[in-house]
Amino acid sequence: MVHASAIFDSHAEAERAVSELRTLGVQDTDLSIIAHHGGTTTATSGEGEITDEHHRNVLRGILGGGALGAGLGVAALAIPGVGPLAAAGAIAASALPEAMAIGAGIGALTGTFNEVLTKHGVSHEDADYYGGRMKDGGVVVTVQGAGIDGERAREVLYRNGGHNSTQARATAY
Repeated sequence: MVHASAIFDSHAEAERAVSELRTLGVQDTDLSIIAHHGGTTTATSGEGEITDEHHRNVLRGILGGGALGAGLGVAALAIPGVGPLAAAGAIAASALPEAMAIGAGIGALTGTFNEVLTKHGVSHEDADYYGGRMKDGGVVVTVQGAGIDGERAREVLYRNGGHNSTQARATAY
């Protein structure tokens, strides 16, 4: 199974990468997106919209409009040491039951941000790298699935400004 991931310094860079990955045929179910928004994430609607304290949808721009894709898990999470996050995709779908077991609109995940990522194939080095950059507004995008050209997916992530522990940030176009 192919796995590629990167962190982006802005929502706009992540949005470009996700759009291009979709153009290459990557399905929403093969994408996971985790975003830390400057404000406090305060609400999750029945349609899966996660809004911050200023009522801005944290994931809408990155995912393109309001369409989150069929079966795409969406979660608002509070992870100790990282703070409030909005997540979509396989990572969110697996974290949601654990977070919601706490019983709050924003559940506190037991464990760390690194554990959430490594459980989904992100290396320990990349998880450490991402965790240190999330509070600055970073957006993590992962691509995981059979039938995905891993080299091409990584190239798209890096060309659009994504970086990780082994790949320095390139200038996005």
